[in-house]
Amino acid sequence: MQTDIRAHYGKIRSILLFILVLNWAVAAAKIVYGLLSRCSSMTADGFHSLSDGASNIIGIIGIHFACQPTDRDHPYGHKKYETLFSLAIAVFLFIVAFNLAKEGIERFITPVVPNISAINFIVMFITLAVNFWVMRYEHKKGLALRSDILISDAMHTKADIFTSVSVIITLVLIKLGYPALDPIATILIAMFIIHAGWDIVKQSSAVLCDTAVILDDKKITDIVLTVKGVKNCHKIRTRGRPDDIYIDLHVQVHPDMHIDNAHKVSYAIEEAIKIAIPEVTDVVVHMEPPDDAEQPKA
Repeated sequence: MQTDIRAHYGKIRSILLFILVLNWAVAAAKIVYGLLSRCSSMTADGFHSLSDGASNIIGIIGIHFACQPTDRDHPYGHKKYETLFSLAIAVFLFIVAFNLAKEGIERFITPVVPNISAINFIVMFITLAVNFWVMRYEHKKGLALRSDILISDAMHTKADIFTSVSVIITLVLIKLGYPALDPIATILIAMFIIHAGWDIVKQSSAVLCDTAVILDDKKITDIVLTVKGVKNCHKIRTRGRPDDIYIDLHVQVHPDMHIDNAHKVSYAIEEAIKIAIPEVTDVVVHMEPPDDAEQPKA
């Protein structure tokens, strides 16, 4: 089991390393040509891409902890560390957004006319194409591997795509004689980044605050009722990550059922749920008599 977990996170680590190289290549191109042309929106977009690379590093650190085996202090494992480090990515996004908004405001106070050339457009279109491919690839792998880190990082890259498009539009308008739009675009980029960070916070906090993972109780009830000996199923609770679900529930069985048979029924329920929902890690079954069971006389 532990070997499977390490192999799983090994795949995620390899993807993050590959994306890291691409993100920093994109960031370097935008920052260099943004500074040379004195275009703050292009430079800001470059630093946004640089933050993509930084989030990759945070993700690599996060999965190092997430793949550790269960121990006495962490009997449920360490997978939530991946979710926790996703929040660190969001914090990093907020810091980047604050600095970019500050830069945009300063450009309003002290205007600078950018020197835009064809090379700016070429760099932006090439990096936009790279980012679009990275976003699609990382999101697809994140869904396949059930990885919060990859999905969060793909959302980060998606924000980068929107900001890159806004920068290209800004470059066009600057060439048409509207340099004042450069700081405006920089502030809009900061707002895009804040939105991406907030989405990550909502998803990660849902896991860390034990929000129900499976909202359809009927799905679980239908599985449980297929087990021989079960009269009813209720008080179903779920929590955890989409790839690491914990369930506890109450089932009603015949009041005269022997404890050995009750144990077999409990095991059969757990097995049936795990077969039907492979993402389930653990099932706790509470046995109780039917509501209409005759109570013993005092």
